[in-house]
Amino acid sequence: MEEIRSASAMPHTLMLENRELLRLTGVSDVDSFDEQAISVFTDLGELTIRGSGLHINKLSLESGELVVEGHVDALLYADNGRQQSGGFFSKMFR
Repeated sequence: MEEIRSASAMPHTLMLENRELLRLTGVSDVDSFDEQAISVFTDLGELTIRGSGLHINKLSLESGELVVEGHVDALLYADNGRQQSGGFFSKMFR
């Protein structure tokens, strides 16, 4: 099963310049975004970008590219193998 996943997976890279310009590859979807947080899905798990004044400059899901401008404070990965329930309280206390 792992071989099939890695064959279709896009390479995932992060490049952060001066904590103000973030370039990502391997992005499959954007879950949510505002000026304080952007949540994206990659083959390596969900990635949350936290900061201030965050703006999505470029998004191409076909090529898996995302460019974010603003002040980046944190990059957080969620466990890809974690089972997620879709209940109200699980989302509330996430």
